[in-house]
Amino acid sequence: MSDERLVGIVLVSHSAEVAASVAALAKGLAGGGPEVPVAPAGGTESGGLGTSAELIAAAAASVDRGAGVAVLTDLGSAVLTVKALLAEGDELPEQTRLVDAPFVEGAVAAVVTAATGADLAAVESAAAEAYTYRKV
Repeated sequence: MSDERLVGIVLVSHSAEVAASVAALAKGLAGGGPEVPVAPAGGTESGGLGTSAELIAAAAASVDRGAGVAVLTDLGSAVLTVKALLAEGDELPEQTRLVDAPFVEGAVAAVVTAATGADLAAVESAAAEAYTYRKV
């Protein structure tokens, strides 16, 4: 399957390193399936800690293949930044959703599910379900 119609994933963190590392982890754990478009959007344009609407919008545009974009965030102000972009209406691709999911586990679930060719609702559901993962 080509990545033409796969759901894109954007990982928004206050740290560029964290966003890039979680993206690499999720893609690595997705295995040998289709290459899911995943983009980290971490930190500020100057490389500091924080979030950047411009970096988030660019990341979303880079992963948009027409099947929707799932955006996962780490902390509070990242959520607020994505919500502000969604409210603008024209800053993010159509069918972009802010997904309520744990950052690491949700990212892995989203990428693995997207690799199956699942639609945006299924990717969102799999990521959100990661809240139920028990570790002990």
